[in-house]
Amino acid sequence: MNTLNRYIARQYLFNVFALFVILFSFVIVIDVSLNMDRFLRLADRLAVSDAGDAPSTIRRWTVTILLIVDLWWPKLLQLYNFLIGMVLVGAMGFTFSQMTRNREFVAMMAAGVGLHRVLKPIIVIAFGFSVIQVVNMELIIPKVAPLLVRDHGEAGSHQLGSASVPLTLDGSGRLFRAASFDADTDTLEGVYILERDSSGKASRTITAKSATYNNGGWDLLGGEAQARGVSTIEPAIPLARIDSTLDPNELRMNRYESYSQALSFTQVTQMLSRETLTDPAKRARYTRIKWGRFAVIISSLLALVIAMPFYITREPKNMVVQSLKCAPVAIISLIGGVLGASASIPGIPPALGVFIPVMLLSVIAVAQVSSMKT
Repeated sequence: MNTLNRYIARQYLFNVFALFVILFSFVIVIDVSLNMDRFLRLADRLAVSDAGDAPSTIRRWTVTILLIVDLWWPKLLQLYNFLIGMVLVGAMGFTFSQMTRNREFVAMMAAGVGLHRVLKPIIVIAFGFSVIQVVNMELIIPKVAPLLVRDHGEAGSHQLGSASVPLTLDGSGRLFRAASFDADTDTLEGVYILERDSSGKASRTITAKSATYNNGGWDLLGGEAQARGVSTIEPAIPLARIDSTLDPNELRMNRYESYSQALSFTQVTQMLSRETLTDPAKRARYTRIKWGRFAVIISSLLALVIAMPFYITREPKNMVVQSLKCAPVAIISLIGGVLGASASIPGIPPALGVFIPVMLLSVIAVAQVSSMKT
């Protein structure tokens, strides 16, 4: 039996890797063909020699290739998470189609081996790829998240740069504003902070040339605090630090909305525990991001189980016809898992709502496997 398991696992792994190579290559080639002019212009700018001479053809294309690799290697890590469900189902279809064409299912039954036996190596391999997906989204993607928000004109640059900070609320009710926030050094420039009393009126203003986040607060350079009364304004006094739950990570997410999708489970949990997150819609969204990733993984595995009986047949069948029957079921299962993890369901808590597709697909998967004739 171990020989059979190794044979099926080897065939399945080959098809999985082949599909990833094909899909990754297809996506990169399409993107590069549409944006080659931008890559070439950027390469011309970066490849200019110290003397200001135009780069040679070899140097120009070498820099261009390096820019493409620099832009796409972190995106491929994210693309892996998006495509893994579809690839697992597709590779299974190719594997079992090859076994059907070679009459290997007939040989198994002639040897007294039930067709349920072929489920085990496929599920074990798929579970292994799902574990890799979890490691990727929890440990790797959060570390390269700043590289994922770059566009084609920023290839080769590993810096997020600076941008102004509009009025932003922290957990204590203060309003922060800054002329610029450097997302690479976590530094605010031109800081203005407005503190308010219980009635919402301004009670103190804080200004500083710059501020750096450290251990739960902002260290101020040239900081001054000025109390504001009903009719008087007190003289400014020096202020070196102000504690606040508003940290650079939240400022980065406010700047790049897609950055939140690259946060790890721990980071999203920290976001939900902050007092600044008072908007119910945002809390629900972060809750779906927190738990939805696991719902999508489970849904992908269930979609694989649902699709397998279409290809595991006692007698040889036309696999093209079987694929046409399987395709809508597998696609609806995969898309349903993704949509269920991202869409809100009225009246159901977000942490529970993301698992509704899992519950439905579980019933279908059990029915599909039970109906197999072996």
